[in-house]
Amino acid sequence: MAAPLLTRREWLAMSAAATGAAALPAAAQAQTIRLSLNESAWGPSPQVGPAIARAAAGLERYVDQSEVAALARQIAALEGVSPDQVVIGEVLEALGLYLARQRPGGGSIVFSTPGYTALVDAAAPLGGKGVAVPLNARLENDLPALAAAIDGATLAVSLVNPHNPSGTVNDAAAFDKFVLDAAARTLVVVDEAYLEYDDLAGRSAIHHVRRGANVLIFRTLAKIYGLAGLSIGYAVAPPELAARLRAAGIGAPHSLSRLALAGGAAALADQKHVQSVRSAVIRERTRVVAALDRQAIPHSDSRANFVFLKPGDPTALRRAFAAADVAIARPFPPLGDWLRITIGTPFENDRVIAVLREDKGK
Repeated sequence: MAAPLLTRREWLAMSAAATGAAALPAAAQAQTIRLSLNESAWGPSPQVGPAIARAAAGLERYVDQSEVAALARQIAALEGVSPDQVVIGEVLEALGLYLARQRPGGGSIVFSTPGYTALVDAAAPLGGKGVAVPLNARLENDLPALAAAIDGATLAVSLVNPHNPSGTVNDAAAFDKFVLDAAARTLVVVDEAYLEYDDLAGRSAIHHVRRGANVLIFRTLAKIYGLAGLSIGYAVAPPELAARLRAAGIGAPHSLSRLALAGGAAALADQKHVQSVRSAVIRERTRVVAALDRQAIPHSDSRANFVFLKPGDPTALRRAFAAADVAIARPFPPLGDWLRITIGTPFENDRVIAVLREDKGK
């Protein structure tokens, strides 16, 4: 049985004790509950802190390629690919710049809207244009419409699966067919930031990369691994594309932090912690969704660490959350009347459920 998870407050208290710091004052403990950025409420693996402390002893030295290569080998073993297919770092912004440089005028990137636009935004200063495709009626990536938007100017198709902000996943067979068909026409970038938050390993597009398709998978350690403050992730791509990205300086040692590399290695090595966090999030997400259903509030079928809901009066509900010191996500046009709320600890979710109940009762 997995070890019980710590709440954020317990994690902070443990960290304070480990560093000899004084306990947090009551005012600090009563700060606003932040459920706006899909961060992990459960913190990183307990192995991460000691790994970072050990790495801190070498901060006077620059990061060496051997350190990057070691993490690439670890990721390659985890993902079932060759180390030369792994590019370390939060690479989406750098990838957007790289793609825009490949064609005079910048070309275009097809993406779902609303969605996470780091790739598109990074390409824009060099003339890259975003081709926005609305989600379908189930708030999923609209695969037929995305396919129809690909043309001769397309540099890449960018997908988030499970999607952000809706949390939905596409039908597995339809998604696989779309990825293969689109990869025959252009690069397909699949951001799987939230894949570990449900039993979705079989939905990963990584098997297309293993078979040589023109597909790049991006994973961040900012979500279920709890390393949002370290800015570390990785891409898995065909060897030729990965080599070109590295030649462009993406994932180079000078762009990476030794502490992030050490923390990332420790987090990836502790898959039992990942499983524990997944179970906790599913349990808490189910509880919040049940509250939404009791209040008859429409919501998407989220498989991520957040819920996406459509209240009768979104402005009033936003005000209610603000009054309860609960920060939720910004609006996501064109679905501005929907709200995204991160799944937090049981205590934090109790606050969310109470706000929903009180708002409905008015």
